[in-house]
Amino acid sequence: MLGAFANAFRTPDLRRKLLFVLMIVVVFRLGSQVPAPGVNVGNVQACFAQIENDGLYGLINLFSGGALLQLTVFALGIMPYITASIILQLLVVVIPRLEALKKEGQAGQTKITQYTRYLTLALAVLQATGIVALARSRQLLQGCPDPLLYNEDSMTTMLVMVITMTAGTAVIMWLGELITDRGIGNGMSILIFTQVVATFPAALWQVKVSRGWWVFALVMAIGLVLVAAVIFMEQGQRRIPVQYARRMVGRKMFGGSSTYIPLKVNQAGIIPVIFASSLLYLPAMAVQFSGNQRSAWADFLNTYLVSGSHPLYMAVYFGLIIFFTYFYVAITFNPVEVADNMKKYGGFIPGIRAGKPTEEYLQYVLSRITLPGSLYLGLISLVPLIALVLVNANQNFPFGGTSILIMVGVALDTVKQIESQLQQRNYEGFLR
Repeated sequence: MLGAFANAFRTPDLRRKLLFVLMIVVVFRLGSQVPAPGVNVGNVQACFAQIENDGLYGLINLFSGGALLQLTVFALGIMPYITASIILQLLVVVIPRLEALKKEGQAGQTKITQYTRYLTLALAVLQATGIVALARSRQLLQGCPDPLLYNEDSMTTMLVMVITMTAGTAVIMWLGELITDRGIGNGMSILIFTQVVATFPAALWQVKVSRGWWVFALVMAIGLVLVAAVIFMEQGQRRIPVQYARRMVGRKMFGGSSTYIPLKVNQAGIIPVIFASSLLYLPAMAVQFSGNQRSAWADFLNTYLVSGSHPLYMAVYFGLIIFFTYFYVAITFNPVEVADNMKKYGGFIPGIRAGKPTEEYLQYVLSRITLPGSLYLGLISLVPLIALVLVNANQNFPFGGTSILIMVGVALDTVKQIESQLQQRNYEGFLR
């Protein structure tokens, strides 16, 4: 990995692209530190240092690099865009018009991207309104008696903060697209990676401060093992061979080539973890808004489905990840469509007849390979919850499932793109 970056910096074109990405990342992190208008920075910093608020807003705070609870311009981070992208992916399967757009190629994908931007801004307005309302009622940083805003009763202050945070989300989308167009790698993924890594050193140091050097060394050793395991699983795939028959068109012979369909072990990526985490935030939200009027159901939720250290919470979390893995793979990979396309272009799997048998074979392989992928996601995601019990860490444990999946996945993808561009330039030099 380091060799790929070193070689890239020796190539003028790639060096310019990498420096451009670094410049965008610096701008992004600066925006994550600038407070929104009307925020009482002193009180927010004091409360943020004293209170660990990682239960209800932990996932959003992770994707904002800690900017959410500090009420900065980029407080929403990349989360509205992630949510909008997931919703559009689900709607493509449900709405025929969107499915037709997806099949139109680049023009249709551009249209879907435009819809994703509009939905992102709508979700940003909703999330910013909710966050500002919680800050106004002093529930954002629970247990903090100090006012987080200068003028809590002013509707103008709330409106300006909502507009500022929504504009911040729009700027983040723009920065991500700049990286994609002029830099290296997927812009949104790199910004997510940046926000996750931003909280990593502080979380590691907190383990050292609270538990000492021996536990810190143990956590680092476990972290290296987890990184190696994640790299191994993320690279794992089942390659299904596909042979294309030779066809005579006029006087020319076409086809006869062979290729393969790569089915990754982790076909769903990090989406099932986000789904499961978001769903398990609902009980915590219900308990929080029940206030002091606690009932039997609120006590049950607070005991079993809010605390991440409870075995029932871990079991439900693990089960939801497995369910959403199968669910997401089922809606994103269509064996019927793949089998029809292969039959249309004269392709077949050796030993399997085209048409229905190919569809059944692909479905069989996909269901078998999704099981280890779902178990892997579930086990990796339980790491911070187990650390919560064994190491007495918080739920933003540095080597947590969500953060480590993002860091390793984005890093691998970026290095692959750098290496492919290096190989392309080397081939050009050789041909000359």
